[in-house]
Amino acid sequence: MPRLSAEPQTPCDTHAIPEYLSTTYTWAYLNHRTLPWLDRSLVVSAILWGNAGRLMQAAVAEFSTGQRVLQAACVYGDFSPMLARQVGAEGALDVVDVAPIQVANVRRKFADLPHAQARQADLTLPLDKTYQGVCCFFLLHEVPEHQRAKIVDNLLAAVEPGGKALFVDYHRPRRWHPLAPVMKLVFRWLEPYAPSLLDVPIESMSPRSSDFTWQRRTVFGGLYQHVLATRKPAAA
Repeated sequence: MPRLSAEPQTPCDTHAIPEYLSTTYTWAYLNHRTLPWLDRSLVVSAILWGNAGRLMQAAVAEFSTGQRVLQAACVYGDFSPMLARQVGAEGALDVVDVAPIQVANVRRKFADLPHAQARQADLTLPLDKTYQGVCCFFLLHEVPEHQRAKIVDNLLAAVEPGGKALFVDYHRPRRWHPLAPVMKLVFRWLEPYAPSLLDVPIESMSPRSSDFTWQRRTVFGGLYQHVLATRKPAAA
């Protein structure tokens, strides 16, 4: 969900919000009235056709207690607290998002998780920190191709040697998938940037890809992809 160290900002501050986000996704991510409704586990589960739980659990399982992890963009539902609990108090979780309203919302979820923080930044710009793990959960389909490539490159650049970056997102479903025609309509009306992601390997989006080993698997008849990039150890 789009987005990305800055001083705390008020939820209504729209400074530096990308034009594509404000023109396409105000209803989903920048509206104070719709946010409480969309930020419910049942709604998130419905949007992902009942797969939210297993997609979140599989993503969180890629990270370990004590790791320093970056979450690229806020995610509705319980994902951020789940990831914070996975790394534990011995680790640290940074959530970055370009929308102040989203940052404020996830900070509320971190009230009892002091090792987790959220801040506003733009992921199309280089990050100022590196991490043992990076998690990008359903962000890439919500940004135009040019910005998407910048985000992938910046996220890979933030991974330390031996660390990993995880991308979970939409993928082209199998031809026989009963939801394939439904998703075409969903993408056409609600997710206009998603079709440009479905057939493009994420590793093709960054010249840094050769520094990583890549593993990909698809879920739910190919509708979702779980892509893990592990950075090769530094040369001796």
